[in-house]
Amino acid sequence: MSHDHQRAQQQAHRPASPATVRPPATVQLNHTAVYASDRHLSAEFIAAILGLEVGAPFGPFLPVDLGNGVTLDYYEKRDEPIQSQHYAFLVPDEEFDTMIARLEAVGVTYYADPRRTEPGRINHLFGGRGAYFDDPDGHNMEIMTRPYIRP
Repeated sequence: MSHDHQRAQQQAHRPASPATVRPPATVQLNHTAVYASDRHLSAEFIAAILGLEVGAPFGPFLPVDLGNGVTLDYYEKRDEPIQSQHYAFLVPDEEFDTMIARLEAVGVTYYADPRRTEPGRINHLFGGRGAYFDDPDGHNMEIMTRPYIRP
């Protein structure tokens, strides 16, 4: 390998300088794939809890539109176990109690904390309300009425 080629590879792997980094407002999450053992069951579950609708299938995906330009694209994966992921939803304060009632109606336990030490309770982080619960595949779902305040 030539010296010039090595130098080019090293430069390509360097972090961008602050002058070349774009402002965060130019990047938005558009969609994310959510693995499920039954895409219909999982998509219908989260849509029912959040008061949303499941969209028409798009190839192998079953989308749930979150209303802010982002979709959860449920993808059926049956050949291996589903690895639990975390999904947090900022929800309107006036809808929070309804979502908790929906969880209770379908017999899903919610927790005040992600470690699940406070069943049937909610938290009051950052002056809002929040709760954690599992979807049918064990994904750790969170609803919260106030975004986290980051340093």
